[in-house]
Amino acid sequence: MKIGIDRLGLYSPHYYVDLKELAEARGVDPNKFIIGIGQSEQAVAPSSEDVVTMGANAASEFIDDVDISKIGLVVLGTETGIDASKSGAVIIQRLLGLPAWLRTYEIKQACYGGTAGLMMARDYVAAHPDRTALVIAADIARYGLNSGGEVTQGAGAVAMLISTDPAIMTINDDSVVMSRDIMDFWRPVYTDLALAKGKYSTEQYIQFFADVWARYREQTGATLDDFKAVNFHLPYTKMGLKALRTALPEVSAAKQQALLAAYQQSTIYSRRIGNIYTGSLYLGLLSLLENDADVQAGDRLGMFSYGSGAVGEFFSGVLQEGFERFLQANTHRQYLDDRQRLSVAEYEQVFNNKVPYAADDYQSDPRYFSGRFILTGVQAQERQYQENK
Repeated sequence: MKIGIDRLGLYSPHYYVDLKELAEARGVDPNKFIIGIGQSEQAVAPSSEDVVTMGANAASEFIDDVDISKIGLVVLGTETGIDASKSGAVIIQRLLGLPAWLRTYEIKQACYGGTAGLMMARDYVAAHPDRTALVIAADIARYGLNSGGEVTQGAGAVAMLISTDPAIMTINDDSVVMSRDIMDFWRPVYTDLALAKGKYSTEQYIQFFADVWARYREQTGATLDDFKAVNFHLPYTKMGLKALRTALPEVSAAKQQALLAAYQQSTIYSRRIGNIYTGSLYLGLLSLLENDADVQAGDRLGMFSYGSGAVGEFFSGVLQEGFERFLQANTHRQYLDDRQRLSVAEYEQVFNNKVPYAADDYQSDPRYFSGRFILTGVQAQERQYQENK
């Protein structure tokens, strides 16, 4: 039985800051951001957008085209949830008009949450072949203005419908996963700003890849020659490249160049949107499929997922016949091109205008309302969501 990704949806805020302008405002050589880190633009989420609205907006790209009566599971993978008790998944269920007869819950394990949701959904569909599962990976990466991590912020969501006989990509039952308790990145409950040991986290990311890739090779007998491309979790676009380069000596020079070319195609959307934590790996997958004309049905793709703290997993998928018909490349490119560029001053104002960590009522700024679903504010400690008319 084939199980995998039947639909893919993408959403990122309508606003962005140009990283060349940000670098200049911070007194940094722009090449450090654009070449060294590999980012050129960064999505900026106004306070009217959170993981619930972005997740629902991503799923709305395909939800009207599928049989929602078959959905038996809705999972939200996020590390920027909006409540310490109630899951954002159940709110997304309401916004999308999904049936009541299904499971909804939220998963947290840093950037690994989207993959955790995908694997749970795969197991659910394996046990219930007549049902489907909606997996949403949504996050807003915040490190603080003029901080070391500011260049690796971002916001967005990727939604995936998991089913038998999927239209886009099967997920093979070949995962190798490893967990280890480390402190490379975390966010205490009293703040919306993440803490990170940048150099140490990068070292751990690379080591986790090396460890799971070596075990994957041992267990499956596969080599890089068996893959058309390898997709990576992308906190910034140069991060995955550092890991990929550790494995490239295994193959010929020609294969190395092919994998590097595919890698560049997988980073196009991330370079313009930035870090979306749980959704970053799947943003890379979508970028590869919508920008690389060389990928075709039958190609095997590698997938490396990493979540600080830490969990690393390597698995593979196979592209299905006609997968191109279920992508929205032109729509996504046009959307990114049509976004509104904020000046650095405007970006800082939007960044600081946030839903408070307090019991206060709050009103989102209607000037920044965008997307099908929005957060209009907070009343009596209840978030107010509605469709954007």
